[in-house]
Amino acid sequence: MVTDPISDMIVRLKNAQLAGLPSVLIPYSQFKQNIAEVLKTSGYLKSVNKKGKKVKKFLEVELIYTGSKSKITEIKRVSKPSRRVYHDHREIKSVRQGFGLAIYSTPRGILTDKQAREAKVGGEILFTLY
Repeated sequence: MVTDPISDMIVRLKNAQLAGLPSVLIPYSQFKQNIAEVLKTSGYLKSVNKKGKKVKKFLEVELIYTGSKSKITEIKRVSKPSRRVYHDHREIKSVRQGFGLAIYSTPRGILTDKQAREAKVGGEILFTLY
């Protein structure tokens, strides 16, 4: 049993890119699929596909590599089940001077830091990556 499914997703992505795997399977949930779709539109993932039926559903996520290096170099979980971190839209800052990405869970859905600032909506910061 996984107590923090978002951390599990992050660890699977990290391990797959460190091992040089072209794709990784992640247990399915609508929340994880939304996060993966945002990462895909931001250019950090190649594709996201839902596989399986009924109870045994998975997300197959393809990673992007340039040469032998992965597009994702570091992922850091910010808000955890033991310590939730929320930001107002005025407190949202860019990651690595705009070269990174922060993923927020907002009332308007899963948004990047840039999208949340433009929409003037705050929320829980899930993780940062670059």
